[in-house]
Amino acid sequence: MNKAILFNFTVDKDNKQINVERSFNAPKDMVWKAWTTPEILDQWWAPKPYKTVTKSMNFTEGGQWHYYMAGPQGEQHWCLFDFEKIVPLTSFSGLDAFCDENAVISGTKPRVKWHNEFIDKGDTALVEINIQFDQLEDLETIIEMGFKEGFTAGLENLDQYIESQFKLRKQNKPNNKARVSSYLNFPGNTEEAFRYYKQVFKSDFINGIKRFDEVPADHSHPPMDESVKKMVLHVELPILGGHILMGTDAPKEFGMTVKPGNNMHLNLEPESRVEAKRLFDALSEGGQIEMPIEDTFWGAYYGSCTDKFGINWMINYQNK
Repeated sequence: MNKAILFNFTVDKDNKQINVERSFNAPKDMVWKAWTTPEILDQWWAPKPYKTVTKSMNFTEGGQWHYYMAGPQGEQHWCLFDFEKIVPLTSFSGLDAFCDENAVISGTKPRVKWHNEFIDKGDTALVEINIQFDQLEDLETIIEMGFKEGFTAGLENLDQYIESQFKLRKQNKPNNKARVSSYLNFPGNTEEAFRYYKQVFKSDFINGIKRFDEVPADHSHPPMDESVKKMVLHVELPILGGHILMGTDAPKEFGMTVKPGNNMHLNLEPESRVEAKRLFDALSEGGQIEMPIEDTFWGAYYGSCTDKFGINWMINYQNK
């Protein structure tokens, strides 16, 4: 996760376009998902302190992404992206425009053609972005509005999201022996809760408490909020009968919201990939899939779902 980040940003006024090359320390399929899934886009697309909020998204040819960027003073800047061509896991293109909350496009601000190409580089991915303008004045206006700085900050948010998710899901497990644990999410008081549980069960943490400021520093990342640095990234506590209680803080700064219903999962770690797939398919049947089971950038074959009885499950197979 510490490989150098490639970032080239070129303004080509002769052809009225901006070209960007940007690498990410994650496999191509993970980066593709981050660019095409509204729940993840909402966590990184807008430069801080702004936040992206998706109203609707239909990622199909002819579909649209309707969203706004929420400012620190409560202001809303609405945008609409029309998807024109999609080649799964390879590229997508379309028109981006400013609009209002009803998706009515602004007639005073430029509409821009985007083409994003995703290139496999093994355990990293390269995204090549071409942004085409109709008028040179439109390009110059976007640059003057701070597009380069804002887009750069958003891409750095994605770096931080990738690295934090790698840390959040990486389990401290030395072998492939099957294990069941409970995974708890807290809005910022994980340490208080786990110190209480430690007293109740008269046990001790496995490998101590890991905190967000232990995520390796990277010059390309935006500074982590001070309020987040000392939050709990991951903690494990044995309770009864060899059962492990795991926990993490879910910072609102990362676009996470803890509420009754999503604050606890039963975490299953089967001995094989085949068994992981069987368990996921059976538990998700008739329920709701939160994340399809698939290979992830943190090295696990992972999926999560809510079964038809309303119980949350995480299936996590990691080949040691």
